Amino acid sequence: MNTEPWVTAEQVSQHLGVVKDTVYRWRERKGLPAHKIGRLWKFQLSEVDEWVRVGGADEDSERKSLDHAAEPEADKA
Repeated sequence: MNTEPWVTAEQVSQHLGVVKDTVYRWRERKGLPAHKIGRLWKFQLSEVDEWVRVGGADEDSERKSLDHAAEPEADKA
């Protein structure tokens, strides 16, 4: 049984040294692991730390996903 406490976006922002808006943006655009509990997003620091270790917070990861989304689809003729 996992007894790790759930933390808030504010606590994650302090842990990572970023503003809270960045935490929410990373959750939405980069897949920062989060769990919706009621209407609040909660996090486990072990999941956040692993996400950072594998490169989830890299600047290039967001830029690449945004560049890919902006590419026009090839003609299907």
